[in-house]
Amino acid sequence: MAIDGPAASGKSSTAQWVAGQLGFRHVDSGALYRAATGAAIRTGVPSAEWTPDFVLEQAQRVALEPRQTSFAPRIDGADVTEEIRGPAVTGCVALVAQMPMIRSWVNARVRDVATHFDVVVDGRDMGTAVFPDADLKVFLVADPWERARRRLVQRLGRRPTDDEIADETELLVRRDAADATQTVQARDAILVDTTALTQTEQVDRIVALARAALRTLREGVDGGS
Repeated sequence: MAIDGPAASGKSSTAQWVAGQLGFRHVDSGALYRAATGAAIRTGVPSAEWTPDFVLEQAQRVALEPRQTSFAPRIDGADVTEEIRGPAVTGCVALVAQMPMIRSWVNARVRDVATHFDVVVDGRDMGTAVFPDADLKVFLVADPWERARRRLVQRLGRRPTDDEIADETELLVRRDAADATQTVQARDAILVDTTALTQTEQVDRIVALARAALRTLREGVDGGS
């Protein structure tokens, strides 16, 4: 199943919870972009000098290690789950994500994983460019202010001020504009607005949708046999 949505819409954390409840594995496509960025940073070459060919070469050092309900990103064999969430990678990942060669590399890696495991994948175009035939597509949205508030709570570990939320909201709106051509809701995706939902509520809703889709698939198989 594919979960898409704009930045800070809760795709990754929601997909991870959903995968756990369904007995699937979560594939975070964003972690691949971040790992490729991290591999490029490790070379010491300034980001201003990065070319798509250079980043793609560094991306070959990235692997995904299967875990019970997810995959751990590795660079040169080392687990970089924490490293790729740091400010250095965060500051450069948008540059890398805009490179068509890297997007193709990420999409190929995600498709390969999905041929071996039952997965919940999240990103911005999983239901359109990567898995147009996914058994279930969900598109998460939330008010920009609420998305900014949630991101700051996660980052700061405290209740943010209105001024902090306003600054973060402005950044998210700019990011939405930059990602507009990539972040598109598939025509057959189910829209889930999480603005007024807790994470538990949104996970429960998506799990219910997934189980309904699985029932439909099984009934179709049984009916055709």
